Amino acid sequence: MALELGMLLFPDLTQLDLTGPYEVFHRIPDARVHLLWKDLSPVRAQGGMSILPTTTLADCPPLDLVFVPGGFGQQALQDDAVVLEFLRRQGASARWVTSVCTGSLLLGAAGLLEGYAATSHWAYVEFLERFGARFEKQRVVVDRNRITAGGVTSGIDFGLRVAAEIGGEGLAKALQLGLEYDPAPPFRSGHPDVAEPEIVAAVRARLAPSIEAQRSRKP
Repeated sequence: MALELGMLLFPDLTQLDLTGPYEVFHRIPDARVHLLWKDLSPVRAQGGMSILPTTTLADCPPLDLVFVPGGFGQQALQDDAVVLEFLRRQGASARWVTSVCTGSLLLGAAGLLEGYAATSHWAYVEFLERFGARFEKQRVVVDRNRITAGGVTSGIDFGLRVAAEIGGEGLAKALQLGLEYDPAPPFRSGHPDVAEPEIVAAVRARLAPSIEAQRSRKP
């Protein structure tokens, strides 16, 4: 029997939040991956890349896994009745409810993280408690059937963790090898705990409008 994996698209998503896990998901045996949006028109991600949906929200089958990426566009969806209802309905029966980056805030807005440990992009973790979630400082957080990951590049780690949940550690390791996922970043600057303070300050300043927009939203 096919595994139905649904990955939400939306305008101004961060494409690597989605495409990193996608490269793992579509390699899982018997998995059918649905790229979901309200219609089948191309969806423009941050940076200009267009991604083509394969299934509309209305036509989506019952999902084994619901996935939400992050990106600046998720903030507007926190008030989108169609998207929130879709996530609530699918999340109520899915085996796994998942996200990468600020996708966890959209899961929270749908009421799907209340009482769960979760994570998000490091600059936005303060907002998890608004949705009744408990921030856990891990790159990938698993709490029962909720699996959330930190920012952007953590999506590959997340995808492999999901693969292990679905098919076991051996499958996940084989997929990791096939993807040659053996990271050796050129700089130790991927998290505020290790980056130079002036770099952290500069990135926070760049993200400040989005952070303030999230802070100004009513809980």
